[in-house]
Amino acid sequence: MTETVLLVGGGGREHAIARAVDAGDTTLYACAGNRNPGIAALADGFETLDTTTPQAVVAYAEEVGATLAVVGPETPLEAGVADALVDSGVYAFGPTADTARIETDKAYQRRFMREHDIPGCPAFETFDDTERACEFVEEHGEGWVVKPAGLTGGKGVRVIGDQVTPEEAIEYLRDADYDRVVVEERLVGEEFTVQALVTNDDVRVTPAVQDHKRAYEGDEGPNTGGMGSYSDSEATLPFMDRADYDVAVGIVEETVAALDGYTGVLYGQFMLTAEGPKVVEFNARFGDPEAMNVLPVLDTDFVSVLAAGRDGKSLPDLDFADRATVCKYAVPDGYPDDPTAGAKVNVDESAIEEINERFADEGDSVAADGGRPPEAMLFYASVDERDDGVYTTTSRAFAVVGLADDIATAEEVVEETLAYAGTEGLRVRHDIGTADLVESRVEHMDELRDASGH
Repeated sequence: MTETVLLVGGGGREHAIARAVDAGDTTLYACAGNRNPGIAALADGFETLDTTTPQAVVAYAEEVGATLAVVGPETPLEAGVADALVDSGVYAFGPTADTARIETDKAYQRRFMREHDIPGCPAFETFDDTERACEFVEEHGEGWVVKPAGLTGGKGVRVIGDQVTPEEAIEYLRDADYDRVVVEERLVGEEFTVQALVTNDDVRVTPAVQDHKRAYEGDEGPNTGGMGSYSDSEATLPFMDRADYDVAVGIVEETVAALDGYTGVLYGQFMLTAEGPKVVEFNARFGDPEAMNVLPVLDTDFVSVLAAGRDGKSLPDLDFADRATVCKYAVPDGYPDDPTAGAKVNVDESAIEEINERFADEGDSVAADGGRPPEAMLFYASVDERDDGVYTTTSRAFAVVGLADDIATAEEVVEETLAYAGTEGLRVRHDIGTADLVESRVEHMDELRDASGH
């Protein structure tokens, strides 16, 4: 049976999902508030609409005869788009608005973990009054993190003692005037993500990924939606071992067991501390950029996973290619605080094809050793497609992902691709995936473990 899949969302994450869907025997349609040229090139139809309006999404799903749907971003999930699709008879791979609260309401998330004895929960307090949260910060000082309970696109967190002083955290809370605030223990270590595909109580996990939220090289500057990420050629990352990964997977599994009928992706963001993994947060969808690390190396047919969930069958085991990935986002100058739109994007599919042909020509020695030539992939995010080309908006523009047998080579692939195409008017965190940065993560964890005796 040929499936007709509706993809909801138009970012880099959704471009990665579109590629995964397009690899199967499917007809793809997409809808989003922005027109993503990469998704539009793969889809049989692309509708621009407000994806937080469930009725509009359902109407388009019915128009195209969708048999399956994937809801990419968190805001449509919070608005109940998955609920509305299911009510209309379309199987939606995405949680209901109620179960998506594991992401969309961080106060609920922490209380849920405490109520169900989910391991890895840091000490926390929740506040419905900003002034009470400020009093807590004033009394306790450093060693805490403040975050709004609702969605902020990954930009709402402030770490006291790292990003801000206690006084600056209080000023931030008062200026922002959030309705509800979470103040929680600051976790020290290295962050990593484990994403799981979930339905019918089945959990299938993907390799660990490390994202880089800070805007500038050396982990400086404000938080962003994510400047890039990397994964290794195995399930773990260089600064962790298999036991760390297995603990994180166990936490994801326990969380799924405690949720009622969860369907979709459950994303566990962890801090690997000297005592082991602790939960930074859960998200109710693929990460952006982390989807661009795991989906390109997924050898299992993604649509077969969706169909199995709809048909009430056990999810197939997930097979991943033994390849490392490095993803680097190109963002407009000034991002995230004062971005400048209108720079022309010179990276396109033809440039990617040309550089991949070069990698293939140079890859004879790699193939002789049983490996595969490196590969570059392009994922569009928020861009403005005009008659004379593609231009930046004020958000992340596009990502280039390198695939290779090891992280260092994958990082070189990204840099060669960006240098080949040019990035005038754009900014990239060039340190992501470099040997120096990865080794600094390893050394950091070694120091923490040595100091704690673990």
